[in-house]
Amino acid sequence: MASQPTLTAIRVRAASVPLPQPHQTASGVIAASPLVLVDITTSDGVTGHGLVFTYTPAALKPTAELVANLFPCVEGDPVAPLAVAQKLSQRCRLLGTQGLVGMALAGIDMAIWDALARTHNTSLVKLLGGEPHAINSYGGIGFDGELGSAAAAEAWVKKGFQAVKAKIGYPTVAEDLAVIRAMRAAVGEGVAIMVDYNQCLTPTDAMERMRVLDDEGLTWVEEPTLAHDYAGHARIAASCRTPIQSGENWWGPLDLQHAINARASDCIMPDVMKMGGVSGWIKASALAETHGLRVSSHLWPEVSAQLLCCTPTAHWLEYIDWWNPILAAPLEIRDGKAIVDDGAGTGMAWNEDAVARYTM
Repeated sequence: MASQPTLTAIRVRAASVPLPQPHQTASGVIAASPLVLVDITTSDGVTGHGLVFTYTPAALKPTAELVANLFPCVEGDPVAPLAVAQKLSQRCRLLGTQGLVGMALAGIDMAIWDALARTHNTSLVKLLGGEPHAINSYGGIGFDGELGSAAAAEAWVKKGFQAVKAKIGYPTVAEDLAVIRAMRAAVGEGVAIMVDYNQCLTPTDAMERMRVLDDEGLTWVEEPTLAHDYAGHARIAASCRTPIQSGENWWGPLDLQHAINARASDCIMPDVMKMGGVSGWIKASALAETHGLRVSSHLWPEVSAQLLCCTPTAHWLEYIDWWNPILAAPLEIRDGKAIVDDGAGTGMAWNEDAVARYTM
């Protein structure tokens, strides 16, 4: 029997990739994506790719250094991502596996899963025992006001999307309502509308606003209060008819378990990076199925689309094109659905000419 390939080398690069257009949020404008590109090579000469989004440039180089500094802990180990994830988690137990540490671990995890899939010349979907299929997707809208949100929603629908999500959290609920109704007027009754408060309300304020929004037919209201205020989210969810969505800011399956115990969310949307990479997503998906929770994704559309194909309670894919400039083959969207094919790996591979332009 041939010996199992091992992890032999890592390459880590920091890049800043301009967004196609600035993304307005309640806390400021995002004009570029600070990204850490992780390439791990095996003893068979296969290279797997991972991607970390640090949100702020201030965290970019420290996260890249952390990824590089963690790799020696597993250098020479077999290409076995679950075993590697467990080993690194144990090594970081006293330091903790949230924040920058969790992001770095997830970048390594994604790269090793990609390498394993490429070693077997198969997709992540098939490696995990799933079957590629199209995934319903929605387009995101920033904190763009009534007219801007309506125009953006209409533009997504013209591209074939049947769902849109906008950021809200304006000074008054009347302004929130105006944005929602402007989008509805622009896209019609057949399109799903979600909204995201980005954690900006207190539980009491959120419950008051939900009384107004409950009749708007929203698919969900996302993170109305602080992501880790499980009790607060539970109070909000119990007080309204509209589903409450949360999960993009939970760190790993244990946070999900805490949320489930508190009945904090009617559906969940893990972030493949914050949830602990592919390894963390697998655990989160199993928990969600056990408790009958629908699972949507946050960012990482290429990887997330494949993971949703293997998620029994899959709901919606959040589509972004922010990182397309550095990808060799960005995710294809057709009639508002993500098209998952049989290409080898997780969907992460670089356009090296573009990477050279954006590397810092």
